Amino acid sequence: MNSNSRVKTPQQAVDKTMPFHKYKPFEPIALKDRTWPDQVISQAPRWCSVDLRDGNQALIEPMSPAQKQQMYDLLVALGFKEIEVGFPAASQADFDFVRNIIEGGLIPAGLTIQVLCQARKELITRTCEAVQGAGDVVFHLYNSTSTLQRKVVFGMSREEIIKLATDATALVKEYTQPLVDAGTNVILEYSPESYTATEMDFAVEICAAVMEVWQPTAENKIILNLPSTVEMATPNVYADQIEYFIRHLPERHTAVISLHTHNDRGTGVAASELGLMAGAERIEGTLFGNGERTGNCDLITMAMNLFSQGIDPELYLSDMPGIVAVSESCTKIPIHVRQPYAGELVFTAFSGSHQDAIRKGMSHVESGSDGAWEVPYLPIDPADVGGSYRETVRVNSQSGKGGVAFILEHYFGVQLPREILLELSPIIQAVSEVDGGELKPETIWNTFVNEFVEVKGPYQLLDYQIQTVDMEREKCTARLAVSESEVDISGEGSGPIDAFVAALIETLNEPLNVVDYQEYALNEGSEAQAISILSISDDLQRKYYGVGISKNTTTAAFKSIIAAINRKWR
Repeated sequence: MNSNSRVKTPQQAVDKTMPFHKYKPFEPIALKDRTWPDQVISQAPRWCSVDLRDGNQALIEPMSPAQKQQMYDLLVALGFKEIEVGFPAASQADFDFVRNIIEGGLIPAGLTIQVLCQARKELITRTCEAVQGAGDVVFHLYNSTSTLQRKVVFGMSREEIIKLATDATALVKEYTQPLVDAGTNVILEYSPESYTATEMDFAVEICAAVMEVWQPTAENKIILNLPSTVEMATPNVYADQIEYFIRHLPERHTAVISLHTHNDRGTGVAASELGLMAGAERIEGTLFGNGERTGNCDLITMAMNLFSQGIDPELYLSDMPGIVAVSESCTKIPIHVRQPYAGELVFTAFSGSHQDAIRKGMSHVESGSDGAWEVPYLPIDPADVGGSYRETVRVNSQSGKGGVAFILEHYFGVQLPREILLELSPIIQAVSEVDGGELKPETIWNTFVNEFVEVKGPYQLLDYQIQTVDMEREKCTARLAVSESEVDISGEGSGPIDAFVAALIETLNEPLNVVDYQEYALNEGSEAQAISILSISDDLQRKYYGVGISKNTTTAAFKSIIAAINRKWR
């Protein structure tokens, strides 16, 4: 980039406004006695993935047959029981894909495939050809019903739109009868496209007319899909529309109410959730919300929202990195780092206060509370979706001692006293500010080692021996490098540490007093190492910490003393 170039910023707003007058506010639904706000979602809906059709048609580069197969296999593995596999009358590629999974025996028991079709005779005929031999098929019929499209696109009256829908339904019923006779279970799904822009009384009227032709029963229900084809209002308005529809629909018990939301206003998931509260039973959408314009309802987010509330989502999302990999490979759309539940950074805290709270929450859970996941800032356990709790805390210049403590504990097994963390944290922060970004765990470890373990200074332990004097005393002889010289020291005490300290005091005239000491194993097995964390105080009661690490516990303790002395002199 040219060093003289500058990023252009919006001109300062002076007596300027956006052209908001061009747009009309959405009229609310007259539903004063609405009941949906008091409802609670307690079980997963029927899920239907439309990745292979609605999602695929929105891609800059539609999926190849191999990519379609890969996506289909993923959807089956995730546990979807209904998958819209294409619009077979619209393209040869979709037709061939549907035939391949039927003829290849690739539809497992319990899976219902769905095919999309417009209300046109030749398309209905072609669609019937595509699904011959399938076990369970949802025949998804749709036509637009919105006030605007009737006026601007079709130039048709309400009566003409109803006749279009009912005539097409009659054709589907007639042309699918041979399939039924051959053993295929055919379910009709009807969508009044642009439902949210359709007068509510007309939406009920046209769906009731379709039901009158199809003649569903309580045992063989029709699916009435009420799409928010373009999201036009707040999610509560959509919930009102759903509750209104359900209240006024004749023979409600013979219909499954399905939702298909889009995300034009950024609330597609919220609209679907409130729609469930309003009485809907089925949700259509795509993995990670891929779809036209701003996308469809994000089924991953919605299912994980249920999971986070202790509800079985009835989808298997434990390998989120694998799901992301397949989605990105097939759609060529990268998953944002802040994508709910799936993004690289969604379980990550850089803030010092957040890190401290997460560390304490993890300790609370690991201590065996009541078994529930209760960790601040982490709505779910990252391990439940294939992540690692170790990756929840990452350190940059905004981090504090809590983040440093978390990294050292969960990556390296080192638990440090608060006093050391208070000393180490600003050092780590300074390194991060110089580096200009996130610090990797190895950098934090190396900084800790340089500051507290392998401390440069006048003293270095070269060798030592411990001898038993009597049942209560031991003698320590050691060789130290002191600046440019080597010095032999000797002392006695009640144990190795006491004897080593006595030797240092007697020989080097170093005033030493060990005031804090702890020791524990860093790992297990033949490669186990001991860590000694120790502080000494001088004649002014100032404390200096040192850390020693060795396979030998005595060596670790002696190294920690030397490190503390070197830090004192430094």
